Amino acid sequence: MRIIFTRYAKQELEDAVRYYELEYSGLGKRFKEEVERAALRIAEYPQAWSVDRGDVRKCLLHKFPYKLLYSIEEDHILVIALAHQHRKPDYWVARDEI
Repeated sequence: MRIIFTRYAKQELEDAVRYYELEYSGLGKRFKEEVERAALRIAEYPQAWSVDRGDVRKCLLHKFPYKLLYSIEEDHILVIALAHQHRKPDYWVARDEI
């Protein structure tokens, strides 16, 4: 199934990649690769992860403290947020635009 990131989720990915790259050279690339692997797992098994809120599911990344929050749409997966697991966990709920 096709994966679509909202503009907010894309921005969160770019911000986290930049942050990790500043912390340690190459770490941003590794983070982005981990997000891509998680997205591929979601595309293959969209219902494998637990429900976080309503119809939104969460897929925890393996090596970083982030989760992909997504919904299963009729013909695609919509990634709503790439959220840090320990900072303001439900910040994305109040978004008025996806």
